[in-house]
Amino acid sequence: MEFSEHIRTANVENVVLRQPFHPSTKGTLCITGHHLIFSDRESQSCRQVLLLLRNIDAIEKRAPGPSSGTLTIKCKDLCVFQLDIPGMEQCLNIAHSIEALSSMNEVADMYPFFHRPHDASLQDQWGLSSPQHQYHQMEALQRGRWRLSYVNGDHTVCPSYPPTVLVPKAISDDVLLKVARFRQAGRFPVLCYHHRKNGKVIMRSSQPLTGANRKRCQEDELLLQAVIDGSDKGYIIDTRSSQQAQQARMTAGGGVESKSSYPGWTRLHRQMEKGKALQESLIKVVEACGDQTNNMDRWLSKLENSKWLYHVQTALSTAGLLAECVERDGHSVLVHGSEGTDCTLLISTLAQLIMDPACRTLEGFLTLLEREWVQGGHPFQQRCARSAHSHARLQQEAPVFLLLLDCAWQLWYQFPLALGFSEDLLLRLATEAYASDYGTFLCNSDRERCAIGVKEKTHCLFQALLKPEERELYSNPLYESTELAIWPSVHPQSLQLWRGFFLRWSQQGRHLEEARDEMRNMICQWGRLAVR
Repeated sequence: MEFSEHIRTANVENVVLRQPFHPSTKGTLCITGHHLIFSDRESQSCRQVLLLLRNIDAIEKRAPGPSSGTLTIKCKDLCVFQLDIPGMEQCLNIAHSIEALSSMNEVADMYPFFHRPHDASLQDQWGLSSPQHQYHQMEALQRGRWRLSYVNGDHTVCPSYPPTVLVPKAISDDVLLKVARFRQAGRFPVLCYHHRKNGKVIMRSSQPLTGANRKRCQEDELLLQAVIDGSDKGYIIDTRSSQQAQQARMTAGGGVESKSSYPGWTRLHRQMEKGKALQESLIKVVEACGDQTNNMDRWLSKLENSKWLYHVQTALSTAGLLAECVERDGHSVLVHGSEGTDCTLLISTLAQLIMDPACRTLEGFLTLLEREWVQGGHPFQQRCARSAHSHARLQQEAPVFLLLLDCAWQLWYQFPLALGFSEDLLLRLATEAYASDYGTFLCNSDRERCAIGVKEKTHCLFQALLKPEERELYSNPLYESTELAIWPSVHPQSLQLWRGFFLRWSQQGRHLEEARDEMRNMICQWGRLAVR
């Protein structure tokens, strides 16, 4: 496919750019296959603005006069700017080109396959960890209770799982094949975390396919019994309400683990919204933050009605419950909802942040995201196809990963010394998930990435973020490692709007960014003086 087929007008002179925090400037607008480029050659600064087309969420067109047009560009990172273009025909041509190129769905045509940073090679290591690495880390602690399984080596058992997974050593691959047929989309229970001190684990999966006839699977029961290995009990945290689970059993063939068939397990239901409800919540909170009326009562009402902070509270509360089961009560836990690719990953990740100091370092956090979200099968391409401004009909979009980053920010805000990464890292990840130069968040599963050669043909974001110059920016200069768990407060008064993200393009957000930069510089200077 030739990108030029979609470019009706490649260059336009005398375009006026109006964007946050900068005076209006006149210059040349250029469209390439992947970028919108604005060059201001008239001023002494010779400023150039480079925007990845994939970052554009919506375009609004209007004609202020017969001989000109105005495009309002709304981006997935919530930035909004305006282009005044001479000539109505040129304006419409530019709008058509942007709309066509920004909505291309063919992954192999996206920019990560063309991006070639000067300080990296395609021969470099791709990724930070693997199930094999995780296995070798826990081998000495678990006394041979777990093993690596290659049953999914060709991705035919479970398309959204990696080729290698960790399972109880007592469970054979033949048993796993039968369990996979009993779990939605083949997502059989796999190990994602083991507690270093008490040896208890977190497993995750999709829902069992018990259906209206309450079907059983002895192999599935055997696997879960092997997880608790003779201990008194384990917990199953279902991210649906009992009514939702019952409805899934009657109408969609899903269901839950019955008490009689899984006697060692206690089921806990914690309803978490996902899908359309979560996407609409994002749209409403962004709309509230863009309210220009300066009416505080109206703004607070809009913020409350968006329910975004309610979703933050629910996620942190459920993750805290999971962490309590493992850390305080000393029991293993299985987590699932329906598919096990959204809320399941959300709370398993947050619980690990709460419990494990190794996950709270910069590298540890990125490794956690890679393991739980990239390797764990979150469908990034579907969930992050559109953001809050799009006029397109909602399909499978849902800001679950953004919700995770917001929850991580709440932890960072409540425990400013306990996390080794900065807010800038969370903001960078929030942008990269929707539009990126790197291949890390491409596709919906490991199978899809392997099919088009993502690891061979693109660069890894997480590797780039750990380069020395980036590491300094994304590290928390106040970080002090602690072996203790960090238990977040979920009281409404303890949860804050993530202003650094939702207000990042407002004047208030600008002041917050300047304050963060100044504080970082002061802390780094003190650190250098202390070394001397």
